[in-house]
Amino acid sequence: MNPITMQLVADKYIRMALEEDIHSEDVSTNAVMPSCRRGDVQLICKEDGVIAGLQVFARVFFLLDEKTTVDFKVKDGDAVTKGQLLGVVTGDVRVLLSGERTALNYLQRMSGIATYTHQVAHLLEGTKTRLLDTRKTTPCMRIFEKYAVRVGGGCNHRYNLSDGVLLKDNHIDAAGSVRAAVLAAKEYAPFVRKIEVETENLDMVREAVEAGADIIMLDNMTPEQMAEAIRVIDGRAETECSGNITKENIETITKLGVDYVSSGALTHSAPILDISLKHLRVYE
Repeated sequence: MNPITMQLVADKYIRMALEEDIHSEDVSTNAVMPSCRRGDVQLICKEDGVIAGLQVFARVFFLLDEKTTVDFKVKDGDAVTKGQLLGVVTGDVRVLLSGERTALNYLQRMSGIATYTHQVAHLLEGTKTRLLDTRKTTPCMRIFEKYAVRVGGGCNHRYNLSDGVLLKDNHIDAAGSVRAAVLAAKEYAPFVRKIEVETENLDMVREAVEAGADIIMLDNMTPEQMAEAIRVIDGRAETECSGNITKENIETITKLGVDYVSSGALTHSAPILDISLKHLRVYE
């Protein structure tokens, strides 16, 4: 995540998270630390995984006090192990205490997604199939969660509704048919945008191909149905399979030769990676 993106987009969400947690004051911290004292605290990993979100973690403390410094021992994308020292945060002890939970919430969540994505992506190694995320993200966390997917070795599907054309079942119902939906999208959308259509059976696949869809999503189909759909498409469109794809069942489709597999589980079902701030020191 580059500095421009951080300041233009991410900062507003980080500020919202801080305001949610602090609101008017941090009563506990102000009670035990009524004035500024310098100190530091260690960032410790408590289980094996892939780290992601270090810049966001540091930004939480910087927004509270720009004099705060963070000395990281790792970088985003690194494999980390239980007990490993990931970094040291130094600054006003009040800032370290008040920013702790918000900073860890981001880092744990993003690292959990990166870890889970890495596990799933590993299962696709050696195939042509690319792993995609979805828009099934936590509200106001999409920029962070999709970044974590990339860190873990996945790729991003469209970022939001303005980012591309994906005609799903309700769009098709609204238009009246697959063909009508594709033709309407071709007429409305700029020519530089690809048109993807979600299909649920072979009749829809045939209609999408004949209408000139660029990408055809095979949604909730059996491996046998997907194999037949790929034969029908015959290279005339890119293929994506979707629908309850997890690391437990993804191997069943790796031999089919689809171009993409999208999984909402990357963002909506990844457990957090357990990380803590420990061993706070207050300088004399």
